[in-house]
Amino acid sequence: MEGFAEILGFSKLYRSKPYGFADQPSFVNAAARIRTTLSPKELLTKLQETERALGKKVIRENGPRVIDLDLLLYEDLVLDTNELQLPHPGILERDFVLRPLLDLNPELTHPSWSGTSIKQALEGIETSFLLQETDEPLDRPEGSQD
Repeated sequence: MEGFAEILGFSKLYRSKPYGFADQPSFVNAAARIRTTLSPKELLTKLQETERALGKKVIRENGPRVIDLDLLLYEDLVLDTNELQLPHPGILERDFVLRPLLDLNPELTHPSWSGTSIKQALEGIETSFLLQETDEPLDRPEGSQD
C-alpha cells in the first residue's frame, strides 16, 4: 500500500471455511482501515495491481487464490457500477467479513444499512464460516502448500 494509502489500523487474522466453492483450503481474512487521496475507482485499480504483483490468478470465482483484496467501504459512499459496488455486497451476511471489521470499529454503520451496525449484524449471523481467530500466526490448514 506504500505510495497510495496510509494504514490507520488492522484487525486480527481470522481463518474461515471457504465461501462459495467449498472444495479448497480455508481462507485467512483480515481488514484494514486506510487513508488515501485516491478515488474509489483509482483505489480499486491499485488494489488489483497489488494482487497481480503478489501472484493472484483467478481460476474460478471464489476459488483458491494467493491474495484477495476487497474494497469494502469508502466513507459513506454508495456506488453501483460494473467495476465496483460500495458498500461491498454481502458484508452484513458474512461473519468472516464482519468480525475483522468489528475489530476496527464495533459501532461501524453505513447509511445504506438502515442503522444496522457491524456488531448488530454479526449477532444476527445464522451460518458461521469462522474457524480460528488469533493475534499470532495461524496454523497451516490441512492440504495447504508452500
